[in-house]
Amino acid sequence: MRVLAIDTALGACSACILDAGAADPLAVETLTMERGHAEALMPLIGRVAEAVPGGFESIDRVAVTIGPGSFTGMRVGISAARAIGLAADVPVVGVTTLSALLAPLVAAGDRRLIAAAIDARHGAVYFQAVAPGGRSVVAPAHIGIREAVRYLGSGPVVLTGSAASLIAAEAMQAGVSVSSAHAEDAPDILFVARLGMAADPAQALPKPFYLRAPDARPQDAARIARR
Repeated sequence: MRVLAIDTALGACSACILDAGAADPLAVETLTMERGHAEALMPLIGRVAEAVPGGFESIDRVAVTIGPGSFTGMRVGISAARAIGLAADVPVVGVTTLSALLAPLVAAGDRRLIAAAIDARHGAVYFQAVAPGGRSVVAPAHIGIREAVRYLGSGPVVLTGSAASLIAAEAMQAGVSVSSAHAEDAPDILFVARLGMAADPAQALPKPFYLRAPDARPQDAARIARR
């Protein structure tokens, strides 16, 4: 199986193509960016596909990050993945950003509690924790930093993600044994591909994974009454 993986949900625009059983992608490109994913993504995917024999026609599946993350960014990636899947007549699967951030530590066989935290701003994080072996301890949630620390117990725990330093600072004040590893602003696209390869297309649907409501709200006060 050959998978095209796409990530635009957080602080990067990334794509890679991975063959089943391979340790490294056949082609990969990552651009660090907070904005501009819509303009950068399709040319980036085109360059990645051109670097692989067979190009788009050789792809058996598309994997895309579905959040939590930037509302605009994740929609850009999901729209592109769906379009490519439709054109190539291949399944498209969704991978959560939290799972992709945790995956390298799970794969490394770390025997401590592992937690991923993405900065959701306003004192909150997108948070998930797993025990050794990948067993879920805290399901994906949008919670306050102090609440996240309470889930960590006394540790030891390894933190990853853009909010790892925020959680670590609060945890150390509470006497929790913590360390940070791979505190990246975006997941490693290789692990998006690996998780996408293992996913069940019937279950891992390529639709936005929201843990909180959008910041934008309808302006009810300015709404014109219907007649």
